[in-house]
Amino acid sequence: MDHVEHLPSWLLTQTAGYAGRMVSARFADVGARGYHYRVLSSLATGGPASQADLGRRVGIHLSDMVKALNELEAGGFVQRVPNPGDRRRNIITITDRGRERAEQLARQVSAIQDEVFEPLDDAEREQLTTLLGKLYRHHRARESPPPME
Repeated sequence: MDHVEHLPSWLLTQTAGYAGRMVSARFADVGARGYHYRVLSSLATGGPASQADLGRRVGIHLSDMVKALNELEAGGFVQRVPNPGDRRRNIITITDRGRERAEQLARQVSAIQDEVFEPLDDAEREQLTTLLGKLYRHHRARESPPPME
């Protein structure tokens, strides 16, 4: 056994790398990127948003958000319209074509999950998701700036 294969952090990093490569490849198979799914899914369920709010909602940095929105707009999946309250800002909305694309990408995500977690049964998948969520929320909260008074 390798001297690091017993370390949960190493196993998590290696598995995340594998999963990331698989996600990229499977989305590329349908001409998409992971950012596309996150943006379209958020717009479909959470409604229209400003570019900045949407970026915060889905955890995408502004420069990556601009690129993703440019790609999605070019494909007819989203529409940018000036915010009537502040013409310097845009409101992003999903189009009917974007809703169809979101559904297609959701099916792709489901297939990816099945492939990544193939060796786990349903109870193990649920347990792993719960534990990873707990770790994620803990570390995300530690990185957040303290609330302003």
